[in-house]
Amino acid sequence: MGCWFGCVVPKRHARRAVTRNLLKRQARAAFSRHLDGLAPGLWLARLRVGYPVAVFVSARSPALSRAVRGELDELFAHAAA
Repeated sequence: MGCWFGCVVPKRHARRAVTRNLLKRQARAAFSRHLDGLAPGLWLARLRVGYPVAVFVSARSPALSRAVRGELDELFAHAAA
């Protein structure tokens, strides 16, 4: 059995579809980067708290991409340990 990955981004935490899609792409990319260190199985990532629109005005802002990437890398590094 290999590694399978699913991602849930609720609309209440990310209103715009472009933001939800960005978050899902970032999650899939982070999963791929950390795939070697993860145990085989089914993995699910779920956004539990939204990113404030006041801080991240644009859905494609570099600041949002950096924040999401850092948080996901930390999450998968912790899961791989």
